[in-house]
Amino acid sequence: MTTHNSGRPSREELVALVEEGEIDTIIVAITDMQGRLQGKRLDASYFFDELADGVVEGCSYLLASDVDMRTVDGFALTSWERGYGDLAFKPDFSSTRLVPWHDKTVIIFADVETVEGVPVAPSPRQILLAQVARLEERGWTGITGTELEFIVFEDTYEQAWEAGYRDMTPVNQYNVDYSIQGTSRIEPLLGRIRRSMRSAGMVVESVKGECNFGQHEVAFKYDTLVEKSDEHSLFKLGAKEIAAQEGVSLTFMAKYDQREGNSCHIHLSLRDKDNQPVFAGDRDHGFSDVFEQFLAGLLAHSRDFSMLLAPNINSYKRFVAGSFAPTALLWGHDNRTCAFRVVGHGPSLRFECRIPGGDVNPYLAIAALVAAGLQGVDDNLELGPAFVGNAYGADSARVPTTLAEATDLFDQSLVARAAFGDEVVDHYVHAARVEVDAFNAAVTDWERYRGFERL
Repeated sequence: MTTHNSGRPSREELVALVEEGEIDTIIVAITDMQGRLQGKRLDASYFFDELADGVVEGCSYLLASDVDMRTVDGFALTSWERGYGDLAFKPDFSSTRLVPWHDKTVIIFADVETVEGVPVAPSPRQILLAQVARLEERGWTGITGTELEFIVFEDTYEQAWEAGYRDMTPVNQYNVDYSIQGTSRIEPLLGRIRRSMRSAGMVVESVKGECNFGQHEVAFKYDTLVEKSDEHSLFKLGAKEIAAQEGVSLTFMAKYDQREGNSCHIHLSLRDKDNQPVFAGDRDHGFSDVFEQFLAGLLAHSRDFSMLLAPNINSYKRFVAGSFAPTALLWGHDNRTCAFRVVGHGPSLRFECRIPGGDVNPYLAIAALVAAGLQGVDDNLELGPAFVGNAYGADSARVPTTLAEATDLFDQSLVARAAFGDEVVDHYVHAARVEVDAFNAAVTDWERYRGFERL
């Protein structure tokens, strides 16, 4: 068998694996607005024999639909009047990874273009690539890590659906935060996930229990911005698929119940052309001027970008005092009550954004953090002092409390429009307002329980 680099075969190695019969299925995938992988499974021989550049096509509604894949009017990108034509998915062969939980399968992440070869601006991967290019103009490379929490249930996905997602049984019946015994209860599942992701080219760091019943986290080593976003997306897909194969289910939704939500803490730092840390310097706390300005930009503009950090109706249910999810837009040294927690020293100095939940689209969230930070650098913003104490009670700017509020802020933000362009902002504002309207039209279980008899 042809060898490959830790689950990351090159294009040449992939060709050899196909010729040797080791790989017979190639998934070509894009990321949609919701952060999900969409695309096609192709016969590997056909892929290389018939598709010279590997480009496949898919319906444009993949970037203009809601979570139910319902076609939505009002997008400039596509419509019934325009016939919902195809977009081109152009494989990035440097992103190829093995998919060990399926036989003889690899996945290749694709960039989205028109069939004429023009990049599609609202594609999440293109949005992040544009911010990466802004960093490169300054000679910087972004490094990030995303920490995803999820809740595991003994019910299958089919059983959960039939039960209306009520009365489900979590795999742990008590708080197993850092508990070795608690994680041992489902080590067969967690171990399979870890080993599968390692075979897919991810560097696994650790697994730990979390606070909510059945809640766990698998951590991976940092990487560059697009690489980590690809990895994040594949991990979410793989964890769900492996859970289904094992006869259980898991969810990354931001707030499943009234206990602790699922977070996605994002760590980010910058390096220069010599691979030296950009955030470390001789200012107070070992900060550089750039880090102070970048962090100040995050504090100044996170409300504007919160729609990309917390993209769903449910996302805003996490922001509760005393829940380890932030409510105050403050920064602090190793302070988990702040929206931005600064950790590490010297080369490892970085910030942790604690705003996103497990439902976040990593490409959009990381792009938002870069855009907000760079605005702080460009404006030479001054960083205020670190907050000390319980930020939940602080008098400060707050994280928006609803998707509707966040959408209005994003829509009206000159910083967002300068960073992303009107086409991108208008596209995602429209998608968010469609979601808000759908929620406002729904009648919930909460309303029935409160009002059926007693009102």
